Amino acid sequence: MSSSVYQHRMWLFVASCISLLTTSMIFAIRGDVSGALSAEFHLSAEMMGKIWAPAFLGFTFSIFVCGVAVDWLGMRVMHILSSLGFLVGLTCILLAPAPSLAEGELVAGIFATPGTTLLYVGFLIMGIAQGIVEGVINPLIATVYPDQKGKMLNILHAWWPGGMIIGGLLALGLTQVGASWQVKMGSIAIPSIIYLVMCVMRPYPQTERVAASVSFGDMVKGTFKPLYLLLFALMWLTAAVELGPDQWFPAMMKELTGMEGIIFLCYTAGLIFLIRYFGSELVHRFSPFMVLIVCSILTFVGLYWLGSLTVGASAGVAFLAATIFGIGKSFFWPTMLGIVAERFPKGGALALNLMGGAGMASIAFVLPVMGGQLDSAGAGAAFKSISYLALIVLAVFVAIQIGFKMRGGYRAVDVNEEQ
Repeated sequence: MSSSVYQHRMWLFVASCISLLTTSMIFAIRGDVSGALSAEFHLSAEMMGKIWAPAFLGFTFSIFVCGVAVDWLGMRVMHILSSLGFLVGLTCILLAPAPSLAEGELVAGIFATPGTTLLYVGFLIMGIAQGIVEGVINPLIATVYPDQKGKMLNILHAWWPGGMIIGGLLALGLTQVGASWQVKMGSIAIPSIIYLVMCVMRPYPQTERVAASVSFGDMVKGTFKPLYLLLFALMWLTAAVELGPDQWFPAMMKELTGMEGIIFLCYTAGLIFLIRYFGSELVHRFSPFMVLIVCSILTFVGLYWLGSLTVGASAGVAFLAATIFGIGKSFFWPTMLGIVAERFPKGGALALNLMGGAGMASIAFVLPVMGGQLDSAGAGAAFKSISYLALIVLAVFVAIQIGFKMRGGYRAVDVNEEQ
């Protein structure tokens, strides 16, 4: 490989990493400012979950659309649009006026005040931008690294927890100096502008599906394979156990231990970053489904243990439970995408983006449910309820692994190969 080709691939890879880092910074900072937003806009935890939900629904909508748009408009145009979406959505949120209500009085509905309406719209636009990022970078990396899809997708998605760490530590540092929630949210503009400039400066390739002259009809057919449909259903569950608890993690851990909850979020994100970045070879050394089986077991144990903690729990015990949870959920999202990229290459960007959309759609449903449990039953009930989903996916992953063993083992499929 020539140095110019290597440098070009690396430029696109770095731009992809920064854009993914931006989406997870939003995730971390949004969790950190939840208390300030709830207080300033007079929102219950359940209502806060409903205002956040459009971020994930917007993500879902845009990532589905991206499955086709990246082929028609090109990955470069879509990547640029995602950055502009972050900046527009951020502007709406920062301009949202606080309602004039008495202390203790709660907003009755999302559209009851101009402020909550702007929050809803802003998070929706940012969610759409997040979906575009995911809809571009997954097929982009699968295209520029055709022989290392699983490995490079895991390294790419190491920057999701990497962004959580950066966003979390930044929020913690700004808290220490008394910065407002607006300053914390505003920091998201920095990486958005950086990767916007990077996108403008370099050309992007065609998607793997287009380059291989696979027709649109064959791409659609690629998403109707039995295994793909099963993985699509499983993505709803794996995403719920991986990302659902994270949005409430700072608030819940602060309630249970008295420590700044963002510290726990940064800690588990650090574990995931290291495991994805340095352990990406595991999905090649072993069957990816064996990796997912181990992840499911550890995730259940960690989440159930966290759900068993009570107010005043030891920080050491809480960190140990969080460690098991962090290790367990580390490979879920990128490994599921890696399997799709390797087993269903003709499905192209559509197959990858439908999976990502399923993951984010599930979180849109999970957040209000967890918020309602926080309002009524408490943090433990919310964690325990989600933990049982890990047992369901465990059983299915075991069955799939047995099925591949009976067929001679798991292997990747070439885009020109007939399955």
